[in-house]
Amino acid sequence: MMVNGSRLRQIGWVVTLAICFSAFMALTFKVNSVKSEVRLAERRIVSLQQEKTILETEFETRASQHQLAQWNAVDFGYEPPRADQYLESERQLAALGEVPSHNAPSPIRVAQAPEAGRVMKYPEMVSPLTGKPVHNRVESGALAAALAQGGELLAEGGR
Repeated sequence: MMVNGSRLRQIGWVVTLAICFSAFMALTFKVNSVKSEVRLAERRIVSLQQEKTILETEFETRASQHQLAQWNAVDFGYEPPRADQYLESERQLAALGEVPSHNAPSPIRVAQAPEAGRVMKYPEMVSPLTGKPVHNRVESGALAAALAQGGELLAEGGR
């Protein structure tokens, strides 16, 4: 009889654990489904907020366009361009220009070709951190060799 009671108790514990495990699994699935619904609702809220922002911007833009049209018509007297105001080619644009007067300054030119036999002198390089001049250790002809050897190219004057 003792063995039978112990066996019954073991079966009872197994059934109790199986019921608890199945309840735990059911609750886990229910919680995950609710979490999924919450995530979907949050995504929908975010998308609706973005859509609301876009619509507010559109409304404000159209309102400001209407206000600008009123200001242009009433306060400034601006009109939209007519078809006859557009130019068809660069020649028509050039024809609108005026001939420069006799005391007008010459146009600014930024390109300059070096003269024959003249060596271009560049300003001395200065370190932006120390303000001291930077000297070249390598002549311009040996630059490729110095790069191939991995040597330093520039050093500050105080070193």
